Amino acid sequence: MAAGRAKVLPDGAAPYRSLGPFGPADLPTGLLRTHRLAEGVWGLLRLQAGRAVFVWEDGSGEREELAAPAELVVPPQVPHHLEVEGDFRIALTFHR
Repeated sequence: MAAGRAKVLPDGAAPYRSLGPFGPADLPTGLLRTHRLAEGVWGLLRLQAGRAVFVWEDGSGEREELAAPAELVVPPQVPHHLEVEGDFRIALTFHR
């Protein structure tokens, strides 16, 4: 994991929106392309079933291979995308 990358949500971060769970038939295609969360918004990805790869596009070249059950904290403004195949179930919660 890249230096300084949070493994937990910051103190006081409160959930305000949830998406999913999604599977192969309904995963938003935007999650498979490079994107970033808005300033002040933190994400919590929950892989409920299957496998996925979370790709950090922050210059680290890091790829995190996830196997369910798994959680990953996504900080604001850091470019990233998902890679998935096979059967999976992913849910997202956004915090501020």
